[in-house]
Amino acid sequence: MSPPSRARRAALALAVLGGVWLPAAHGFTIGITPGTRALFLQVGAGTMSGGNFRTGGTPGNNTTVNSVSVTVAAGQLGSGTAQAMTTDSTVTISPWDGFAFCNSPATTGQVYVGGFYRMPGSSNAGAATLSVTTPASLTDGGNTIPFNSIAWTSSGNGDTGTTIPSATFAGGAQTLLSVTRNTWFESCLAFRYLNTQLVPAGTFTGRATYTLTAP
Repeated sequence: MSPPSRARRAALALAVLGGVWLPAAHGFTIGITPGTRALFLQVGAGTMSGGNFRTGGTPGNNTTVNSVSVTVAAGQLGSGTAQAMTTDSTVTISPWDGFAFCNSPATTGQVYVGGFYRMPGSSNAGAATLSVTTPASLTDGGNTIPFNSIAWTSSGNGDTGTTIPSATFAGGAQTLLSVTRNTWFESCLAFRYLNTQLVPAGTFTGRATYTLTAP
């Protein structure tokens, strides 16, 4: 939880092993009770003490950086067949209400992304902005793979539509979502590697940094 802070950040490390791979997502929004100005953002692992947020839990800081990765077989490199990525995140439960919102990361590779923007009830503040920033490329020494070789699909159990839209990393800063004040949002992102180019064997890595910023 972050009182008069203007931004909360969380990072996700991405790796392509011996080739290339990519992710996916989907979402949910709900109003929350107005209160002291606060921003909360969780990407993968997070901290919520005293139960879930809906029943009085308190968000805390968590410095864990989860990863998604894929190993592409030599015979599949550059084939154009997208390769699903796996993740070391184990989060399936929504910190909002304890609902099993994401499916098993071990089998689906889904990474939970959620949080809120809260203000006092009398505030006329505008919306917060969720964005992600990536470098231009994943790198392995002098070899590179464009970051736009990774995409994600957005989803969430029980959803009828997406919150964070499904998309592809742009390589740079990109806006993902406008978050209305006193709103909780969440999505499950499943990443995949588009696998459209031949690359030398190696471990290509890069980091996506998610930021929730309020006016």
